[in-house]
Amino acid sequence: MNKKSKTNWFAVLKEKFTGPTDERAQLMQHLRDAQRKGVINLDALMMIEGVFQVSEMQVRDIMVPRSHLVVIQENMGVEDMLSIVANSGHSRFPVVDESIDEVVGILLAKDLTHYHDEKSRKAFELKDILRPAVFVPESKRLNVLLKDFRESRNHMAMVIDEYSGVAGLVTIEDVLEQIVGEIDDEHDAADVINIRRSGLQRYSVRGLTPIDEFNQYFDSKLTHDKFETIAGLVMYELGHVPERGEEVSIGSFHFKIISANSRRVNSLQVSLLSDENSQEDDQLANTANARVEHASADSNIKPDKARPV
Repeated sequence: MNKKSKTNWFAVLKEKFTGPTDERAQLMQHLRDAQRKGVINLDALMMIEGVFQVSEMQVRDIMVPRSHLVVIQENMGVEDMLSIVANSGHSRFPVVDESIDEVVGILLAKDLTHYHDEKSRKAFELKDILRPAVFVPESKRLNVLLKDFRESRNHMAMVIDEYSGVAGLVTIEDVLEQIVGEIDDEHDAADVINIRRSGLQRYSVRGLTPIDEFNQYFDSKLTHDKFETIAGLVMYELGHVPERGEEVSIGSFHFKIISANSRRVNSLQVSLLSDENSQEDDQLANTANARVEHASADSNIKPDKARPV
């Protein structure tokens, strides 16, 4: 490739990425075609799609909501702070005064390691290790937030609503996950239950459930050479990242999307088609037999004139 053609190629890409929505959609379609032909792999395609989506998403779409925040009270002692740090596994904590809306700063868990003995704890002053809090509005675009994180070297920001109250928080990891997918670390729960029974022949399944675990639980034989999770298998069958409420049947299972965002499927409802259908057939057959037997026992009603089921 000569220098001129190379320059033109990058100019086209730049124009498509910053151009109208319909042109970006056309570019994404070309990229999906390239993936199907093996020119680029699926991981690369999903990251490129993530880059597009980050520029269209707002902080409110990915923030940790207010009700899920783990905070530290300003008047707590070191022992209580260490207890919260140990139980939560987080590395950064909003420090609040009397209300969660009164954020006075951010505490890094690593800064508490200096106060490991009685002598150092007597000299403890929260203001000595408290970091300033960064506040962002719910409507801020994720690509702008990511740029701010990189320039300021901050990893977390408090999200405020239109009334200046705390709506939640967002981290740089939350933003990056929209591009590269789920990022698990050693503090993520290892005992998360991926499959729960939620009704008669109906189950709630996490999108990240490995296909092998799914097969072991249901004694099934679902498989795919490009995906390792149930969410990946469902996305492949649908041909896109599904929205909440979409449904698809794979083998003897019916999948319904319960929770999803623009990047991934979080949870699904799974129904057993074969078992459910056979059970309904058995119930209908039993009902029919019971009615016929009842009709036969009545001398005034002949079996061949029993009420149809």
